[in-house]
Amino acid sequence: MSALAIGGMVFVCLGAAAGFGMLMRFRLPQHHLSVDSRDVIKLATAVVGTLSALALGFLIASAKTTFDDAETELRTSTARVLLLDRVMIHYGPETAEARRLLSQLVESRLQINWPAAADGAGHQSRDEISIEPIQDQLRSLKPGTDAQRLLQARAIEVSGDIAEAHWLVVESDGESLPIAFLVILAFWLALLFFTFGLLSPVNSTVVCMLIVCALSVGGAVFLIIDMAHPYLGVIQVSEEPLRNALSRLSAHTGA
Repeated sequence: MSALAIGGMVFVCLGAAAGFGMLMRFRLPQHHLSVDSRDVIKLATAVVGTLSALALGFLIASAKTTFDDAETELRTSTARVLLLDRVMIHYGPETAEARRLLSQLVESRLQINWPAAADGAGHQSRDEISIEPIQDQLRSLKPGTDAQRLLQARAIEVSGDIAEAHWLVVESDGESLPIAFLVILAFWLALLFFTFGLLSPVNSTVVCMLIVCALSVGGAVFLIIDMAHPYLGVIQVSEEPLRNALSRLSAHTGA
């Protein structure tokens, strides 16, 4: 289910909870909403509100960290790809095939993570992208000088760093927010909005404010889920670093 759909469901649930609270305001016996009863309800609401605020804050911070980590990984991997290409250029023309494979690797990642921005028409999954063929090419090189031996070792080291970063992304790609946690959070928020409706006077100003609050909370849930998947949804990691790297690789390969 998309982040927008989940955020919309939360908005509808909170609006329905507030409406149900307003309905119960006229159905409950009057002594159930006495001053003392209202004080107890407000105290209980404060506890639930604190828990909800902490949970929302934690989820937003966690989603932002996930997004920032993905952005950092992309920029770091892009820098390593360009470094690897430069090392292979300095090694000599024997690395032409490995450099061609490196350019294809970058193009494949662009195509999978940002299909609308990519030029290719193939269809691969993220775990099918691998730098191992490039590593095989590097290991098969037969350096003739000490400088080439150093460059070969450096290229293999950098390619290993790229492979490690890639598999970390693949392994973390399937992670998502626990459904049970989201359900409990939605229940807490619905309870809050029920008490808002129960204790509030019924007029257009109050109704509008409750709708705006429900929309804001639904928007926060949308942001949490969308940012937790940096390569999907509305808020995505920019493909510009990878696209710039592909342009440089293509220029070097064609040279």
